Amino acid sequence: MALPIIDISGLRDGSEARQREVAARIGATCRETGFFLATGHGVDRETVTALFGAARRFFALPAADKEALSIRHSPHNRGYVALGEEQLDPSRPADRKEAFNIGLDLAPDDAEIRAGLPFRGVNLWPSQPRFREATLAYFNAAWTVARLLHRGFALDLGLREGFFEDKLDRPLATLRLLRYPAGNRPDDPLGAGEHTDYGNVTVLANDGMPGLELRRRDGVWVEVPRVAGAFVCNIGDCLMRWTNGAYASTPHRVHAPSVERFSVAFFCDPNPDAVVAAIPSCTGPGNPPRWPPITAAEHLRSRLDATYAHRRKAAGG
Repeated sequence: MALPIIDISGLRDGSEARQREVAARIGATCRETGFFLATGHGVDRETVTALFGAARRFFALPAADKEALSIRHSPHNRGYVALGEEQLDPSRPADRKEAFNIGLDLAPDDAEIRAGLPFRGVNLWPSQPRFREATLAYFNAAWTVARLLHRGFALDLGLREGFFEDKLDRPLATLRLLRYPAGNRPDDPLGAGEHTDYGNVTVLANDGMPGLELRRRDGVWVEVPRVAGAFVCNIGDCLMRWTNGAYASTPHRVHAPSVERFSVAFFCDPNPDAVVAAIPSCTGPGNPPRWPPITAAEHLRSRLDATYAHRRKAAGG
């Protein structure tokens, strides 16, 4: 399947006409598949290479070292996710992948952490050298890309250019390192079950191996193409809700690879107190708001509770 390859540099340093041209291209694909490939993003190759190196070294650690950082120890969606611990598609077996999550790196004495706000916690860090530096450098670079994309979303949606900026300055963003071991189970060929992403937009880098597929509107599954140096970007449920369904949060999945596969996803969820309510330009006569307003923290909690068994048990589910 041919996904659009969009040079987003025009959103950063182009003329007003160029910015609107790029925004229109982004908006068109967001209304169709919600997937596109972004070039001109400004993230240097060294930052990406350092991150993938840190990820490979982390996942090669002994199981006990990784389990010491288990996500089960954090109510804030941080830490290590073991093989089989996540089940994105409840109708299928648990996912065959392992992951490591970090969020916005706040100090232990940050006011929001002291107040015990949801998803405001400290990151869990392995002891391996340069891991924190590599992951935080990439987190900040991907965060910049996500904010740039939101400038395009705003222009396409008829909003002021900076509409999303104050809703993304302390985001519930998650940087997720992912490893898919080689081979699959006889009962299921998937490394990650069918799902949609939870937040506004996902910025994904991969190691060039195949596996990621999206489901077209006609129900056919197609492989997402891989273009060296480009990020795969896709819309999540939160932005679909914000746009009253105008932007598509498309189901996707990952096939278990024949050889080990690594990828890194930056999930950009808004600030916890950002109110997600239908944008006026996406409503009108005969098209009322499809969902009630909700805060970003409430939205994220509802999605995570449905994904992790330990969260469902804590919630009484």
